[in-house]
Parts: sequence; C-alpha cells; structure tokens
Amino acid sequence: MAHSEFDELIPRKGSGCVKYDRIPDGLIPLWVADMDFRTPDFILDAIRHRLECPVLGYPFIPDCYFRIVSSWVRKLHGWAVRPEWMCYVPGIVKGIGLVQCSLLHKGEKVIIQPPVYHPFRIVSEKNGMQVLRNPLVPVYEDGRLVSYEMDFDGLSRCIDEGGKVLILSNPQNPSGICWPRRTLERLAEITAGRGVLVISDEIHAEMAHKGYVHTPYASVSEAAASNSITFMAPSKTFNIAGVVSSYAIVPNPELRERFFSFMDANELDAPSIFSIETSMAAYRHGAAWRRRMLSYVEGNIKYVDGYLRRNIPRIKAMLPQSSFLMWLDCRELGLDQKKLMRLLEKKAGLYLNDGSMFGEEGTGFVRLNVGCPRSVLVNAMARLRDACSRI
Repeated sequence: MAHSEFDELIPRKGSGCVKYDRIPDGLIPLWVADMDFRTPDFILDAIRHRLECPVLGYPFIPDCYFRIVSSWVRKLHGWAVRPEWMCYVPGIVKGIGLVQCSLLHKGEKVIIQPPVYHPFRIVSEKNGMQVLRNPLVPVYEDGRLVSYEMDFDGLSRCIDEGGKVLILSNPQNPSGICWPRRTLERLAEITAGRGVLVISDEIHAEMAHKGYVHTPYASVSEAAASNSITFMAPSKTFNIAGVVSSYAIVPNPELRERFFSFMDANELDAPSIFSIETSMAAYRHGAAWRRRMLSYVEGNIKYVDGYLRRNIPRIKAMLPQSSFLMWLDCRELGLDQKKLMRLLEKKAGLYLNDGSMFGEEGTGFVRLNVGCPRSVLVNAMARLRDACSRI
C-alpha cells in the first residue's frame, strides 16, 4: 500500500489534549471527535506567519473574513450566504447556549432528537431549560441498522407540549446521516408553521462522503431560512478544534438583530488572532487537502466495516454518510452497557464513547472515531476481536 500523509503517527500524549491526556494510560483513544492527522501545513504556516510579529495584541475581523467564509459555503453547499448574515461564535455548543440565554427564558422547552450529541441536552439543562425528547426512528435492513428517520408525529406532540426550540444535528451525530432535503423541508414546514426556532449544528457539514451531499437546513426553503440559526466551523474538517473558529448564519433580519446584538454587547463575537488566521487559510487553501483527507477516512470506514463483518459479526457498523465517526451496534454481544464498556476498556484496551450518553436509544451502542492512521485501527480491531472471542 502506498504511503499516505495520513499514515503518520504523531505523539500527542502530554500535549494537553483531551483525547489522550484525560484517559488512562495504555488505552487506544478512539473517542472524542478530533483527528490524529497533522493539521495541514497551510494552516500552520498561517500561524507561523502571524507569529513573525512578536506582539499578540487585540485583533479585528478583516473585511474579507466573512466574504471568504461565504464563498466557501456557496461553493461547497450551493447556499448563497451573505456576509452580513454571519457572526463569529466562540464554539458551537457555546453558541447554542448563547442562543438560549439571549432568546429564551428559563423553564422554556427545548426539543432534541436522540440518539444525539449529548451536549445538546447538557447545555439546555444547565441553562435552566426543560428538555423534550423526540427520538429518531431506527431503520433496519436484514436485521442491520442502516439509518434513522425523524418522527414528525412525535415532533408535533413535543410542540403541543410547549416546545419552543429544536436543536438539529445536521449531519447527524453520532450516526453520520446527511439528512435528505425532503426531510429538512418537512421539518421546516412543521417548525416554522408552529413558531419553533431551529438551531442547526452543522459542524460536520464539510465532511460528506463520496456519493452523499450535505444540505444546510436554512437553504431548503424560505420557511427554514426564516426560523433558524445555523452554526458551522472549519474545526472538524481541518483538525483545528483547539483554535475555536465557529460562526453563526442567520438569514432572518429580526432574529439576526436580536442574537447579534447580544453577542456584540457581551463581546462574544470577537475571535482570537488565530481563529481569524486559521479560518481564512482553511477556506482559501484547503479544498484539495479536504478531498484527500475524506478519501482516507472513507478507507478507514471501509476497513472497519469489512473487519467487523469478517471477524466480529456480532458488532455491526452503521456506515456514516459524513464525518469520521462510526456508530457501532454491539447489542448482539449480549452485554449490558457497563459490561460492554468494561469489555472495551479492560479487555480490549480501547477507549470509545459510551452510546448511552447520546440518550437511552444509544444503549448497546458505542461511537468509534476513525480519524486516525490506518495502523491504529488495525491494532484496535485485533484487540477488539480477541476481547470478543472470550465472551
């Protein structure tokens, strides 16, 4: 096999990163959603260039910043976003919390669709909101989970119960679904018609795999644009999560004024020097690197799926349509969740995300991060096979 730039093993232990330094020694970390690939040189070079000036004073957002971002969004997603619709936010989970703090009152009801990224629930509860659950409906083929669908009848019941906001994961985390346009159109019809705001987390938007397309929620109709706040970022795609380079897109002028005024008043719309430099470098120079990275990740997904089918058929992978995260169905192992996680950690020496953190619908599942060199996955799968053979 030809050597790839993504095969490099980069020592991260001791670098102060969550992925390696917040877990016990000796485990292979395949959990938190950043990749083990080298951050691309055009981004590191942008940082080095800025450091040629030895003073790190207050930055400002240059006029070209949001023009560069809007051009990227238009080219990649076909969504004509105006620069004035955009605002920097200090992280997407923080952005969700800031929307709640600026537009909602404590005790109001927020709808989530589990199994889903667990901070949706956590940030809502900690901000004093009530969380309503609108679980996704699993879709099976030949006994294998292949997708999820939205339960629109259940969503309507949540709205009847007083749901004011829906937090949408698009592409869906942990399953990796790129929601079809027709699904998002129907979602917009229901939510806009009932006055429900949609907060769309689209942090994995730039990582749709070959044969799939990411559709921004706000792009599907006037109804969707009028009742939504979209969050995007280059952080997952270009492996710069530690820099914090997220942004909000709000087409509705009234909604935009309310949210952006709050952000401005509290100086929450002011990025750091490196947020500015890394974002512009990513969106100016990153198209080719992004394609190579996705090709490698798709190869990793194919490897894991094939290995499980041949060697550990009781664990079934749901193939993601986006991102570097895989949703593994381990229910046929016959273990409760505590025993499943103990098997992975104590017997296999692996650290994955416990599926139950994404909601009770994730019980029996784990989330696997394949954004790493192939050799790491080869070792991890062999460990998993040996551990499962002893059940």
